[in-house]
Amino acid sequence: MSQAAAFEHWIRSSFVEMNTQLEDLYFAQENRTRVIGVGDPIKQVLCEEGRSYIAALLREGNTGDGFDSAFGVLGNVGMYLGALRRHELTNPAREERSPFPEASCLALHVGASLGMAPRFSTGHLATHNKAIAGVRKSFTSLHDEFVFIDENTRGILLLQTVADALSRIVHLGITSPVTDVMFDTAKSALHGVLRHNEILFRDLDVDRFFFSVRPYYKPYRVGRQEYRGANAGDFSGINEIDLLLGLCSASDPYYAQLLVDKMLFMMPADQARLRECMTYRSLLDELLAVPAEHHSRDWFQRNAGAYLEICDLFGRYAAQHHDQLVSRFIEAPAAALSPEQHEGLTASGPPLPVLLRALEVLRDMRLAARRTDIASRFSDMARLRQSAATTAT
Repeated sequence: MSQAAAFEHWIRSSFVEMNTQLEDLYFAQENRTRVIGVGDPIKQVLCEEGRSYIAALLREGNTGDGFDSAFGVLGNVGMYLGALRRHELTNPAREERSPFPEASCLALHVGASLGMAPRFSTGHLATHNKAIAGVRKSFTSLHDEFVFIDENTRGILLLQTVADALSRIVHLGITSPVTDVMFDTAKSALHGVLRHNEILFRDLDVDRFFFSVRPYYKPYRVGRQEYRGANAGDFSGINEIDLLLGLCSASDPYYAQLLVDKMLFMMPADQARLRECMTYRSLLDELLAVPAEHHSRDWFQRNAGAYLEICDLFGRYAAQHHDQLVSRFIEAPAAALSPEQHEGLTASGPPLPVLLRALEVLRDMRLAARRTDIASRFSDMARLRQSAATTAT
């Protein structure tokens, strides 16, 4: 067995078992946020066993042949560092550099070779999380972690389907009569996203998610640099939808900064897709450019109506994600904590109120909400709705 395969086996077995044992210890306490001083013997074994596999990989000097193997090594060393952060064996707030040099060295090496941030990403636990005998890679064996991983992955796959369908319309032209196939595909996929989000909200236990799943996604240091936690939005599809629909623009400084910040957290193929998408003219701008004398034509009525239906569904998704997932599973349980327990609460790094405001802005951009303080397409969408209401002749 290669060193990479041995490390992979450990991540899928003993690593999961030890994390689960620790989570059960934490969760049984009256104060579930108390981590330091709890389960120290288990933490020591987890730390040392993982370090031994990583040291062997470094000595071997070869992280595998091809993308899949190197990408897997990056995810595994990233999950190891994420677990050490969760168990307070490392904390960027009290360190200038990571206390785990071997893991940092390996992560930096592989991350640089792939063109990605040197930590585990969404792809490792979602779109490229290979199941073995039906079991996906995870931090723990807790039911709620699998609910979170599986429903998030289903949502991501469906949003990727939406993005792919919309990008095909660009090459057909918004006036083409055959875009109905792509609009129907996108509409069906968005209904699926809404349905699987409802399953997630129904089946995921709020306390288990907040106290036992979410903490593995905290920021941690690799070498001297602190890297934010993996985010469920770290794939190109969601941003392709934003840009293709024209609800967001890469020329808007606020949104452009968001794209820059997340680029290295996406897989290389996703980075390439997003760069290409940024060169396209949005479907909204294409529709707005259609002369008024064509607004009563069947093709305009049909395609503008289908486009608006997609925007409405996407807006429902954006509101659903923010108003249910963020508010119920993060904001509400955080409100019950004391102020000193809020440190390091978010995966992306900034304090919770700052993060919530940023997420609210993004939600309202996707809703084309009536706001003058952000780059909302409210007025343009209103114009298009008026044009689409023109009686066909």
